Amino acid sequence: MSRRLSWILALIVVALSGALMTLLSAGDSASQSPVSVPPSAESARADALRADFPGGDRVPAIIVVTRIDGAPLTAADVASAGPGARVSEDGKAAVRVAPLDADLSGFALDDAVRELRASVSAQLPGDLRAQVTGGPAFGADIANSFAGANITLLAVTATVVALLLILTYRSPVLWLVPLLVIAFADRVGSVVGTAVAAGLGLSPDGSTGGITSVLVFGAGTNYALLLISRYREELHRHADHHYALRVALRASAPAILASNATVVLALLTLVFASAPSNRSLGVQSAAGLVVAAVFVLLVLPPLLGACGRRLFWPFIPQAGAGTPPLTESGLWHRIADTVARRPAVVAITALAGLTVLCTGLFFTPLGLSQTEQFRVQAESVAGYETLAAHFPSGLTNPTTVIAPTPAADGIQRAIAATPGVTSAVPAGQSPNGLTQWSVVLDAEPASKKAFTIVEALRDSVHRVDGAAVVGGPDAQARDAAAAAQRDRMVVIPAILTVVLAVLFVLLRSALAPLLLVAVTVLSALAALGLGGWASVHLFGFPALDNATPLFAFLFLVALGVDYTIFLVTRAREETPAFGNRAGIVRAVSATGAVITSAGIVLAAVFCVLGVLPLIVLTQLGIIVGLGILLDTFVVRTVIIPALFTLIGPRIWWPGLRADR
Repeated sequence: MSRRLSWILALIVVALSGALMTLLSAGDSASQSPVSVPPSAESARADALRADFPGGDRVPAIIVVTRIDGAPLTAADVASAGPGARVSEDGKAAVRVAPLDADLSGFALDDAVRELRASVSAQLPGDLRAQVTGGPAFGADIANSFAGANITLLAVTATVVALLLILTYRSPVLWLVPLLVIAFADRVGSVVGTAVAAGLGLSPDGSTGGITSVLVFGAGTNYALLLISRYREELHRHADHHYALRVALRASAPAILASNATVVLALLTLVFASAPSNRSLGVQSAAGLVVAAVFVLLVLPPLLGACGRRLFWPFIPQAGAGTPPLTESGLWHRIADTVARRPAVVAITALAGLTVLCTGLFFTPLGLSQTEQFRVQAESVAGYETLAAHFPSGLTNPTTVIAPTPAADGIQRAIAATPGVTSAVPAGQSPNGLTQWSVVLDAEPASKKAFTIVEALRDSVHRVDGAAVVGGPDAQARDAAAAAQRDRMVVIPAILTVVLAVLFVLLRSALAPLLLVAVTVLSALAALGLGGWASVHLFGFPALDNATPLFAFLFLVALGVDYTIFLVTRAREETPAFGNRAGIVRAVSATGAVITSAGIVLAAVFCVLGVLPLIVLTQLGIIVGLGILLDTFVVRTVIIPALFTLIGPRIWWPGLRADR
C-alpha cells in the first residue's frame, strides 16, 4: 500500500468516525440498569400483569427508622417516622412504605431514592436515623455504582496502558501514538456499539459500556503491540522505514484480522443468550472491537510512518547495526530451546499444574444474594440488615402472586400452605379479572432459601391454576439465576464452535485447532478455579456471581486464542524454511516479548474493573487477569511449544508440510 493511499484511508476513517460521533448518540445507556431477566420469564410476565392493578405503576421503597443509641422508640419517635409507620415487636424500629414510580431505572431511580433519603433524614430529629431499603433502593445503589464509572474506567485504563507501554518500549514518546489512536477508537466504538445494540432492540446499560471499553483498550493495545513489535523487528533489517512498515503491516495484518475475527465472533455468540444485558454486551463489544482493528490497521500505520525511526528514541533501531536477529538469541530463545529439548516432561508437568488449579472450582460457591452484590457498604444493604434484625426477613421486598380471580380462594390456601411463607395479603383486583397477593417470605432477599421458597410457591399456585404467576424481586433474582445457567449451557458450546472454525480456516490443519482449543479450555477452567478460590478464600467474597463464569470463560477463551494466533501464525511462517522444531522455537523467540507485553497489558486492564464497587466486576477482573497471565507465561510460552514439538510435523497436516 502506497503512503498516499495509506493517508487517504486513514483520513477517510477519521472523517467517518467524526461524522458517526456527531450523528449518533450514546443516549442514556450509561444511566440504565442491567436487565438480566428475559421477557418470557415468569417474574417478567408478573411485572407486566401488575401494571394493570391500581397502584401498579408504583413500587415500594422501605423506610426504617431507629434510634442512633439503639434504645426503644418513644411515641414522639414513632410520630416522627411518618404516617402509617409500623413498630417492631421489640419497639426499637419503625417501618413505613414510600411508593416510587415503577418505570424509574438507572440514574433516574438513583436520583429519586437520593431525594427520598434526603427528605426523610431532614424531617427526623438528630437522635433518630432513617435508612431507605427495599427493591428500588437496591436498584438505585447498583445504578449509583456506575455513576462516573466510564470516566473512572477510562482514566485508570489509559494510565495503566500508558505506563505499561512506556515500560515496554522505554521511550518517552512512542506510547502516545498507539494510546491516542486506541482512545479515539474506544470513543467511536462506544457510540457505534451502543447505536447498533439500540437499533437491534437490545438493552445497553452502564455495565455493558464499561466492559466494552475495557475490551477495546485491551485488545486494541494488543493489536498495536503486535504491529509495532514487527515494525521494530523489520527496522533492524531495512534502511527505509516506510518499506519496513509495509513489510510489518503485511506480516502482522493476517494475525490481527484472525484474532479480531475470533474475538468478535465469540462475542456475537452472546446473541444466543436469554438475558437482555448479555445480548447487548455481545453486540456492543463486537462492534467496538471491529472499530479497534480498523483504527490499528488503517490509522496507526501512517502515523508510525510519519514519525519514522525517531519514534523509538532513545533506543532507535538501525539496519545493519549489528543487532542480533530476534529469533536467534535472548531470553525467549533460551526458554523455547529448553522446552523443545524436553517437551514431554515440560508438557506433562504444566498440564498437571493446570489440572490441579481446576480443582478450585469444586470449592467455590456460586450465587450472590441481593445483599451481597456490593464490595463497599451501601445504604440499601445496611437498611436491610437493620430491618431484618427487627422484622421478618422478606418484608423489604414482598413476593407477588397474580392469578385469575375465580381461583382466588384456592390460590390463597395454596400460598398459606407453602413452607417459608410468613404472610399473604390480597393486594387488589385488576379490571381484567385478576387478583394480586403480597407475600412475605422468611428468607433474605435473593438468597438460596428465598429461591427454594419461590419454587415451592410456584408449584403450589400452578397446581391450582396454570395461569397463576409468581413475581417480585426474589422471583426475578431466581429467574436471573436460571437464565444465567441456561446461557452457560448454550453460549459456551457456541464459543468453542466459533473458535474451532476460525482456527481450522486459519491453519488449515486437522489436529492443531483441536489441540489449541483443548489447551485453551483447560487454561480457562484453571483460571476459573484459581480465581474463584481466590475470590472467596483470599478476598473474602461470599461466592461467585451467577454471571461471572460465562463472561470469564468467554473472555478467557476468545482473548486467549489471540495469543495462540500470534504465536502459531508466526510458527507457520517459520516452519517451511526451518522445520517444525526450529520453527516453533523461532516463533516463541520472535513473539515471546510481544505476547508477554500484551498479556500484562490486558491483565492489568481487566484488573481495572476492580475500581467499581460491584463484586461481579471485581471477580471478573480477578479471574480474567489471572487467566491471561496463565495464558501468557504457561500456555503460549511452555505448553503449546512443548506439544507442537512433541507431536512433530503431523501437527500441521494437511495444510503445511513440515518434515524438514
